[in-house]
Amino acid sequence: MKAALYIRVSTEEQATEGYSLAAQEEKLLMYCTDIVDDLEVYDIYRDEGFSGRTEKRPEYQRMMSEIDNWDLILVLKMDRIHRNTRNFMMMMDKLVKKKKEFRSATEELDTTTAMGRFVVNMIQNIAQLESEQIGERTKMGMTQKAQSMENNVAENRTMGFNPPFGYDLENRLLVPIREQLAVVTRIYKEYLEGCSLEDLKESLNRDGLRTKNGKQWTKDNLSTILHNPIYAGYLRWDGLVSRHYATPAVNVETFNEVQKKAASRARNPKFRKADLLIENVETEKMDLISVDDFSDI
Repeated sequence: MKAALYIRVSTEEQATEGYSLAAQEEKLLMYCTDIVDDLEVYDIYRDEGFSGRTEKRPEYQRMMSEIDNWDLILVLKMDRIHRNTRNFMMMMDKLVKKKKEFRSATEELDTTTAMGRFVVNMIQNIAQLESEQIGERTKMGMTQKAQSMENNVAENRTMGFNPPFGYDLENRLLVPIREQLAVVTRIYKEYLEGCSLEDLKESLNRDGLRTKNGKQWTKDNLSTILHNPIYAGYLRWDGLVSRHYATPAVNVETFNEVQKKAASRARNPKFRKADLLIENVETEKMDLISVDDFSDI
């Protein structure tokens, strides 16, 4: 039987529980080679930094799109595949229709019986409760951190997120990637000159520029860049805004102009109010980057 090995870890779990993709993969491969003798690994699907409360995970979606190529899904624990009971049961319905199996390497489950399905449902409810509690605790901790965080020129601390395009983390401090920030500067400049998201997408991809993950640009990730205040020198969390001192791509005025322009283009009336930054620092202290610094961008 061909097994689709699925492993997942969320940013919340990385911060609070220390799950490891490598550890999950090692145990699943050991299960296939040392514990059972009827499994052949079809592929390993790895989702890092994605919550189990949603189905919108790239590797999970890829795995389900290849359902005709494997015979069963193998996970280390049930909560790796879903932390939402409804999504789990919908997945199980699809597996049953396709005559596929689901197996947990650490839990004895028989989903072919009524009692087995009842136990699975109970485990899923517990997993969903744990996930929601982790989310509540993480949000509370992040809010407290945002309220107390004070950055200065020497220390550009973050909220602990995965750094977006244009930045990296070194010793938990935010540092710029100047070539990428030049691309961000270009995006803001051309948007204010009248380019649509579609125009920007085609232009960047045509010029061979790629996202942080090496993928082509889409309207969604371009929109995210145009609305992220990190590129104007600020971090935002749950309505709280704090200054960072890493190199920004644009100044506050340019960022606000983009917000106004984007709001004016919104079709839905509820999105026509621009979310502006209120500048409370001297802009000359910012080491602004220019698209002209990189002639090849």
